[in-house]
Amino acid sequence: MDAVSTPGETPRPGEARVRRAPRIGVFLVVGGLLGLVATLIVTSLFPADPKVGFWASYLYFCLYGVPAGLLLGALVALPLDARSRRRARTITVESERVGATEPGSDPAAPDGP
Repeated sequence: MDAVSTPGETPRPGEARVRRAPRIGVFLVVGGLLGLVATLIVTSLFPADPKVGFWASYLYFCLYGVPAGLLLGALVALPLDARSRRRARTITVESERVGATEPGSDPAAPDGP
């Protein structure tokens, strides 16, 4: 993109790419939560060992279920991100520098006391 113009100078056009990108972090969080729920369901289908207990077994299997859910979330998000890159549009933009006003010289303030 071109440099920012100075006050009084005409703005120069530049180019920018615009796309609707998926939020990959959201896909990872949802995948991890789905891994937790799937692990809970699968662990509850089988009887728990009385020596270990249900919650210890569940937490142990979460070590496998949560990373599997994260991987599943990433496998969904990455192709969607690649698709959004292909569908990106290039638009023409103009940049303009707006000068800072001095303190006490508010252009919206009424004149006089």
